[in-house]
Amino acid sequence: MRDEFLMAYRSIRERRTRSILTVLGIAVGIAAIVSLMSVGYGMEHAITGELTEMADMISVMPGEIRGGSYVERGSFTDRDVSDLQRIGGIKDISTMTYDAAEVEYRNKRAPIFVFGGDTKELEGFYVEPVGLKEGRWLRENDYKGCVIGDRVANDFFDEVIHVNDKLVINDDKFIVVGVFEKGDMLYANDVDPHIFLTLRAAKEVLQTDAIKYIIVRVYEIDEAEGIAEEIVERINDNHGLDDFAMAMTMGSMIELMGDVFKIIRGVLVGIAAIALVVASIGIMNTMLMSVMERTHEIGVMKAIGAKSSDVLSLFMLESSMVSLVGGVIGCVLGWGVAVFLSFLGSMASGLEIEAIVKPGVLLGGMAVALIVGVLSGFYPARKASKMSPVEAVRYG
Repeated sequence: MRDEFLMAYRSIRERRTRSILTVLGIAVGIAAIVSLMSVGYGMEHAITGELTEMADMISVMPGEIRGGSYVERGSFTDRDVSDLQRIGGIKDISTMTYDAAEVEYRNKRAPIFVFGGDTKELEGFYVEPVGLKEGRWLRENDYKGCVIGDRVANDFFDEVIHVNDKLVINDDKFIVVGVFEKGDMLYANDVDPHIFLTLRAAKEVLQTDAIKYIIVRVYEIDEAEGIAEEIVERINDNHGLDDFAMAMTMGSMIELMGDVFKIIRGVLVGIAAIALVVASIGIMNTMLMSVMERTHEIGVMKAIGAKSSDVLSLFMLESSMVSLVGGVIGCVLGWGVAVFLSFLGSMASGLEIEAIVKPGVLLGGMAVALIVGVLSGFYPARKASKMSPVEAVRYG
């Protein structure tokens, strides 16, 4: 075994440039897998960490998620809210309404979604994680005040909107009392393009008493799933439908996000696998060329008593060594790329994304590299082992 290892090492060293290129091919494929999976784990950890902070909350909506999108079925009633207040274990209930409205600013109009709800609940839900760059948050007596998202302030109109500027929402005048910071990846779609009012003002300007969203806080987090099931059952009974309402706990939302990230990781690994396929072709090509160049050497080995199995194991050892070195370099390179990509992701999304390089991912990368090397080297090695010693010696 020691002699085979030394012979394999000598062969790799003699064909240094070709071996280095083959190693790089393997390294790129493994680095892609390690880095993309590590960044994926980091993003999942950052997002679930944000959601875990709201573990006592249940989101109740009149509709269902179908095909990855939310399908609304109508709105809740005061009777629904009254029935929820009688469920044990619920600490607090807040209602929200929303709809599109025509907003005018300095003679330019744009359709913008307007949200209204309990100001304290909305403050905890949006202001604390996103923050305000101008002004203050709404008070309950701000009947003619509004707080706007970053895109409303900067993108929807010809001029930038600031605190104390006036907006006309469905022909009612409002004063901007606050402007949100730009939301991160989790909150950008929920905050940036919207206007926020008190619940009373929103119902008045939208001319509706419809309740589109209910936030339920529970005393015991462990009871959240059971309470969510009871909420859905009572509301469905009120509306005479089996699937009118849905109630999502943060636990179920985290599970949903986990399933989404599994799909994303699978897609990323599939993309990275393309590089490994190219690398495996490179290994096979390298080993076939090595067999052709060493035909005389193989004949001499067989002539002095080497078995076909010895030749097979020698060439398999060469391909395995090349792929293993590529795997080690790929894991190290992937680690560094993952850290860099996480930094860029944090800058772009506003979340603190840390590259999570799991030992299982590194071991998996090494195993994949070794498997690729063995499979890619098998055909050339078998071809070498089947050579006739007489013909091989004559070739030289």
